[in-house]
Amino acid sequence: MALLSACLAFQLNASMLSPALVSIQEQLQVSAGAVATTQTAFFTAAAMFALFLPRLADIAGRRRVLCAALLITAAGCVLAALAPNIEVLFAGRVIQGASGPVIPIALVMLRAEVREPKKYGTLMGVVTAVNGGIAGFDALLGGYLVTHHGFHAIFWTMAAVAVAAAVLVRFLSEESFAEDRRRLDVAGTVLLVVAVGAALVAVNEMGKLGDANWWIAIGTAVLAAVAFAVFWLAEGRSAAPLVPIAQLRERSTWALIGTTTLTLGGVFAIMNGVLPALAQDGALGFRLDAETVSALVLTPYAVAGLVMGPFAGRLAAGFGYKSMLRIGILGTVVGMIALAFGVRGSSTVFLFVIAVWVGVLYAGMANIMLNGLGVVLSPADRPGSLPGLNTGAFNIGAGLSFLVIYAVQAAATPSASAPAAGYTGAAIGSAVFLLAAFAASFAIPRPVSAEAKAAPVRSSS
Repeated sequence: MALLSACLAFQLNASMLSPALVSIQEQLQVSAGAVATTQTAFFTAAAMFALFLPRLADIAGRRRVLCAALLITAAGCVLAALAPNIEVLFAGRVIQGASGPVIPIALVMLRAEVREPKKYGTLMGVVTAVNGGIAGFDALLGGYLVTHHGFHAIFWTMAAVAVAAAVLVRFLSEESFAEDRRRLDVAGTVLLVVAVGAALVAVNEMGKLGDANWWIAIGTAVLAAVAFAVFWLAEGRSAAPLVPIAQLRERSTWALIGTTTLTLGGVFAIMNGVLPALAQDGALGFRLDAETVSALVLTPYAVAGLVMGPFAGRLAAGFGYKSMLRIGILGTVVGMIALAFGVRGSSTVFLFVIAVWVGVLYAGMANIMLNGLGVVLSPADRPGSLPGLNTGAFNIGAGLSFLVIYAVQAAATPSASAPAAGYTGAAIGSAVFLLAAFAASFAIPRPVSAEAKAAPVRSSS
């Protein structure tokens, strides 16, 4: 219950504000682009916090750090609720990014408490499934609050949930630490945060395509490369590195991060941009309004993932995490191919089926396995290190998805009056991304300690 409440607090911060973006634009008298920047700031900050807070939790205590992250998030919500202008709202959303590592810290805490593989797999599926959306309830509640009480009410609700979650975590969960509790590598943390942060800014800027500032995009990409190179050198000389170089070289690290990035690259823009746009495209005969799109596409997608998650987690313990991941990825490829062939002349029922299919295979299986593997493949003496890196991969993959999939869609569209080819191209581009992720998944080592018939200690490969 305590860990679920913490995950709920993060998910509300991530998705509850979506119905209020137009209201914020009107009340604060700013452009849509300025409001969108506050959303980007939240997700970028969430990725930054996730890089080091799970490792800090290993050292200082996971319950303590999780409570602190939730209270900092609540403070950001209060600041945003009181925001008289877009600048203060921006600052509030950045502070709310402290909720970013909630899911990985919660999964590590769960792993410390539950050692039986099938029970852990089931509970992992429950916790992680919340990360895919609360069956659309978050967006519906956000819409109700902004309609009847204004966007400020959404932030007050977020703050109340975060504080309640912090109280539950403090009194209903056990404290736990890692075996390796050497002091946090501050220099390495700063370098990694700069590297990943710059990479995210570069990808987000490139994603604007024709409106991109290419000086910013190229400059931040170069900064990311330089910062990571220095990080690599610094970690090799540090007595207590944030992430040991030996761990960065392991297949359990680079193969998982690569698979996560490619999987998100294939799915995120389709489900959060392309498919909703297709459902509202009058030129292809759909002509659904935004509310119907939520009911017909987004909510079924979230519900399917939420229902499937616990079953997928339990099956992973016996059938294998990697096997479940591959089934999820390949199943999503099938969905994308069906979408590519079904764009022209399809009914709204077809869109519903695609949403449920991808919800089951990606949100309920592949996404669960990617989050779970980040925990069960982490070194036993520092289990917070890999989940933090993997969370960064989720965010980079999501940004990369909007960059590449939209570019493919634009390139494949012959004219504004013939959009079907663009949607087909986007779906094919998604399938290519996912097939690359499927290939990369074969390099991920088996998490033997997390599977029911495994030996008690995993290999170090």
